[in-house]
Amino acid sequence: MTRERLTKADEGKRVLNTDGTEIGRIVAVEEGRGYVDPDPTIVDTIRAKLGWGEAGDDAHPLDEGSIQEITDDEIYLRGTL
Repeated sequence: MTRERLTKADEGKRVLNTDGTEIGRIVAVEEGRGYVDPDPTIVDTIRAKLGWGEAGDDAHPLDEGSIQEITDDEIYLRGTL
């Protein structure tokens, strides 16, 4: 099953550009907007998967309009971030 809307369940997922390059992980989802950390630590990743993630200063906002597809493990963008 695929979708295009972010939920808290997407925290911790890998984010990939259209060419398949991993650009980071979703560390937090707040009000439908995801925050991508380009270089999360293992602790950041675990916290995000547990729903305890926070968007740090280096996290980039990701609007739903930028998302091509969300799968069980990854988020694919329409372009590049």
